Amino acid sequence: MRTEVLIAGAGPAGLTLACELARRGVACLVAERDAEPFAGARGKGLQPRTLEVFEDLGVLERVLELGGAYPPMRAEIDGEVVFTGHMDEPGEPTSDVPYPNGWMLPQWRTGLILRERLTELGGSVTPNAELVSFTQDDDGVTAVLRVDGAEREVRAKYLVGADGGRSTVRRVLDVAFLGETHEEERALLGDVRAEGADRGFWHVWPQGGGGENPFPVTLCPLAGTDTFQLVLPSPPGAAAEPTLEVFQEAVDRAAGPGRIKLTELVWSSVFRPNIRMAERFRVGRVFLAGDAAHVHSPAGGQGLNTGVQDAYNLGWKLAAVLRGADEDLLDSYEAERLPVAADVLGISSALHQKIRDKAADAHRRDDPRLRQLTLGYPDGPLSAEHRTSPTEPYAGDRAPDAVTGRRRLFPLIHTGAPVLLAFGPAAARVARAVAPASTVAIGSPAFPDEEGTAHTAYGVAPGGTALFVLRPDGYIGLATDSPDEAETTAYLARLGAR
Repeated sequence: MRTEVLIAGAGPAGLTLACELARRGVACLVAERDAEPFAGARGKGLQPRTLEVFEDLGVLERVLELGGAYPPMRAEIDGEVVFTGHMDEPGEPTSDVPYPNGWMLPQWRTGLILRERLTELGGSVTPNAELVSFTQDDDGVTAVLRVDGAEREVRAKYLVGADGGRSTVRRVLDVAFLGETHEEERALLGDVRAEGADRGFWHVWPQGGGGENPFPVTLCPLAGTDTFQLVLPSPPGAAAEPTLEVFQEAVDRAAGPGRIKLTELVWSSVFRPNIRMAERFRVGRVFLAGDAAHVHSPAGGQGLNTGVQDAYNLGWKLAAVLRGADEDLLDSYEAERLPVAADVLGISSALHQKIRDKAADAHRRDDPRLRQLTLGYPDGPLSAEHRTSPTEPYAGDRAPDAVTGRRRLFPLIHTGAPVLLAFGPAAARVARAVAPASTVAIGSPAFPDEEGTAHTAYGVAPGGTALFVLRPDGYIGLATDSPDEAETTAYLARLGAR
């Protein structure tokens, strides 16, 4: 069997990558070792930047329809409410940030939505397909899959390991997974149905863990479902398994006997915080993404979102190279994503430590970096900041949304291909000469900016001149106030644009 890209793993990262490739006409085989889709909530929070990615992928409408806003937290000690409030106060949408708040969607539903989108794009997932081994050469990767118990050889141009924290791809590559596992912080995680619990709150019992474990018992209503996510820390050395009886006993201790009745355990898992990152994200024709590349504490809701961003970064680059772009473009994946993953890992680890220390603000999630809107690649190899007096946003930053007339920019710049955003007649002339079909000329009759929202969002003074080449993943690549046809053409060639 032959394919262009073999993806090991059909979690959010693998499915996002598959959708990115499929919408560009790249043949990919998604091999998932489990027979059935993942059934648990686990990663339940989508950050604002991920919502923007999902809008580009064409799944945001379903995400918003089937998810919901985070409820306020309500903490109790000995039956008394000691705190009620949000982890992060909800913000209002603006012209440049249309989705300012996190959104709750159980991981199993995120996966199903992405699978549906992949099917719409002509792709599919091969279930019960375990990656056994692989080798690579100058022209591609030869992998052995065990599909329904029978071994099958697959030849691909590239292999992407999105196969989780225990990644087979990473192990075969012998890439170090640096970091630590907090064995003493064993926790039980379950999706449950319950009677007597108010679904308007995320219930927290700070002293419910018992023993020396510093973490609380929490019961969170899962938006768009009739279930709750229950997290039960276990004391060191505890051998309790995640059964309905064990969860019920814990809730009785935390909330008071008979107050909340658990009626069904839908899904469960034993959890130990892992904080690790792969030493490399690329070895030849093989890449690591998502949990295969980095695993996080759940504090801050960064893991799933960072994996989606990995795939969003890698997908268009693989497609461009497979269609003739210089293979050096693929070097930018590790150069851009590894520093971001390290930064995000530091943020989630610091939040995790606050919980361990029982800090008074341990529940707060108002660090703007958590929304992942400010994460970018200003020092990356594709960032070309050529303005004489640069202002935000800079080359490498997320390209903001704006409103021109009655039209939003995002649908115009999220096309899956580079877009030239021109301010002023001189920039518009250059952009149209180089790529007329990909030019958005701000201030022209087609894209008026009477309110100045686009000029403000991109830091361009009224009447000013600027040309921004926006990458296919919605980041600013080239930024110049002296537009030049040769420079613009050369930069587009770096991105693989024809």
